[in-house]
Amino acid sequence: MAYLVHRGSDRFEIRESLATARGPRSRRLVGFRGPLTRDVLSRAAARAQRPFDSRALVRRARAAGVDFVERSREPEARALLSRLHRSDPLDPRLAAVLRAALFRVPEEPLPDELEDVSEWVGATAADRGRALRDLLDLYGRIAASRPPPPQPEKPRFPRIASRLAS
Repeated sequence: MAYLVHRGSDRFEIRESLATARGPRSRRLVGFRGPLTRDVLSRAAARAQRPFDSRALVRRARAAGVDFVERSREPEARALLSRLHRSDPLDPRLAAVLRAALFRVPEEPLPDELEDVSEWVGATAADRGRALRDLLDLYGRIAASRPPPPQPEKPRFPRIASRLAS
C-alpha cells in the first residue's frame, strides 16, 4: 500500500511498505515538491511493486492538506499563452511554424467560461495572489465608502424601581 510522507515545508514522498524476511520495510517511490500531480502518481505507480491505488492516495493527500492538480501537462503551452497574453514579441518564423502546427490539431469549440479565464492560464501564483489582494482592497474601499446601515432605535421601557423590604 502506498502512502504519503511530509518531508519539509513543501517536500513530500510517496512510499510503499513491503514485507521482507527481515520484517516490514518502507521504500521510496517518488519525491516531489508542491502539489501532487498526475505525472507524480504515474511515476510512483511505475515503481510500485504492490498494487497502486492512485485514487486512495489522492484522497489521503487532500486530507493531509496537499493540493492535487490535474493539469500537470503542457507547461510550455501555458507559458506561451502567458507570453501571448502579455503581448511579448514572438519570432515571426516561430509564430508561422506554431500556427501551421496548430492548424493540424482538430478544433473543438471552446466553452464560454474558458474564454473568460484564458488570461489566467499562464499566470503564476504570485500574479493570482496580487490580483486577489487588489480585489479585496477594492472591496474594502467600497465597503468603507458606504454609509453605515441605519440602526433601529432601541425601545425605551420604564424603569422599574425596587424597594427594599422593610
